[in-house]
Order: sequence, then C-alpha cells, then structure tokens
Amino acid sequence: MDGLPLELPIFLVATVAGALVAGLSGFAFGLVAASIWLYILTPLQTASLIIAFGLLVQGYSVWKLRHALDWRKLWPFLVGAAVGVPVGVTLLTWTNPQHAKIGVGALLVLYSLYALFRPAIEPIKSGGAVADACVGFFNGAIGGMTGLAGILVTVWCGLRGWPKDVQRTVFQPVAVAVFVMSALWLGAKGAVTAETIKLFVIGLPALFAGMWAGMKLYGLLNEASFRKVVLILLLGSGAILIF
Repeated sequence: MDGLPLELPIFLVATVAGALVAGLSGFAFGLVAASIWLYILTPLQTASLIIAFGLLVQGYSVWKLRHALDWRKLWPFLVGAAVGVPVGVTLLTWTNPQHAKIGVGALLVLYSLYALFRPAIEPIKSGGAVADACVGFFNGAIGGMTGLAGILVTVWCGLRGWPKDVQRTVFQPVAVAVFVMSALWLGAKGAVTAETIKLFVIGLPALFAGMWAGMKLYGLLNEASFRKVVLILLLGSGAILIF
C-alpha cells in the first residue's frame, strides 16, 4: 500500500463493510474485507489484518458463548488447527500475490454457492473425532494462509447436521483459536510490519463503527433475506477476484 493517502479510503470502506456484515450475520468479515483489500494490500498484509480484526470481531461473540462451549466437540478441531496453521503461514510467505487473489476468489465463490444452493442431504455421522481433526487441519491451513479462519469448519458443522446454536459454539471458538495461532506464527516469523500495525490502528474506528451499525441493523432487517443478499455479494466479489 505504497500510495497510502489515495488508497486509505478504500481500505477504510472495506473495513466498515466487513465489520457491518459481521455485525449482522456473525461471520464473513474476512471474506468481505479481503475481496477489496487484496487489490491494494499484499496477501501477507491482508491475512495479518483479517487475523487481528477477526480476533476482535469473533472474540466478543465467543465470550458471550463461553458457558455453552462443548469441549468434547471442540478439541479435535483445535488439535487439527494447531498442526494446520503453521503449514498455512509457511505457504503464505511463499505465495504469489496473484495466485492468492485467485485462491481467495475461488473460496468466496465456492462458499457462497454452497450456502445459497446446498441440497438437503443426510447429516454426516461417520468419521468422528478423526474426521473433525482433519477438517480442523485444513481449516487451520486456510486460516494461516489467508486469514479466513472459519470457512471449512462452518461448512462442516452444517454437513454434520448440528443445530444452529451448536454450530456457533464450534465454528466461532475454532475461528478465534486459529486467529490466535496464526497471529503467534506470523509474529514469530517477523511477518508483521510496522505499516501493517499502522493500518490496524487506523482501521479500528472503522471496524467499531461497522460493527455498531451491523448490530443495529440486525434488529431491523429480516435475517434470512439479508443473509441471501450478503451471499450474493460475496459471490460477485469472488468472481471479480478470479476474473
């Protein structure tokens, strides 16, 4: 982001948009923000900022859910993520920026199409903790490489057929854990630059403003209708990144 004065408004708009969507839906901050940030920031900066801001956005929700957490469901995902995150962070340092942009675009498209058109299928009961740990590993690798910490676990929870409340007590804590692990690994590799820290501080007011607006709108809009609008926007953002 060499041309900071010119690109700063774009960065702030993306931060507000991501935080607003997260305030409304409880997810997708990184998906929305990355679809714009990757045009003006490096993949490393984008991942670092998603991790830092995501800790604030998701951490608050997990704190509210702390009494409902089921550690018997959580531990396989956390163990898998602990192995996957360093793999993802290592891959991030080798990633070609254009490849990373296309990869994130593909994730956006696949996730949006899945959420919009997923068929009614029988819940997956097999695999147990081993399958959950494998999902945790790949989720951690994706989180370490892109900062998008909860996509795979969110999809997997739906495939498991768990109730909505149970899903939230799994994918949100896992996302926070991946954010923390990714932040530690990025810090250990010296990947967090002074400019990234500066952008984080500058973006905090935009983040809080977007979260506040999203939470206010949440009580005014139909949740199901808004969810479809968000997913369509994510689909469009992903397509733009790919093509």
